[in-house]
Amino acid sequence: MDTLGWLSLGSIVTAGLTIAIGSIGSAIGEGKVAASALDAIARQPEQRGTITRTLFVCLAMVESTAIYCLVISLILLFANPLLETVTK
Repeated sequence: MDTLGWLSLGSIVTAGLTIAIGSIGSAIGEGKVAASALDAIARQPEQRGTITRTLFVCLAMVESTAIYCLVISLILLFANPLLETVTK
């Protein structure tokens, strides 16, 4: 296999690992955030609106990690700048 083939294979494996690790981390984080919010609502039901609002902001921030991993994987698969360097 030539250099281009090895680089392509490495990019595909790296993209897969990026998505796998990024999504597992985000899923665990979202689960912990949701569990903590439900615990807080159970302890202080009168603060439900404030806790829910904060929960959604935190979930959006945690989910952004998975989105960044997706973007990196798509760049590696479809717009890999390293492949252009090897082909020149």
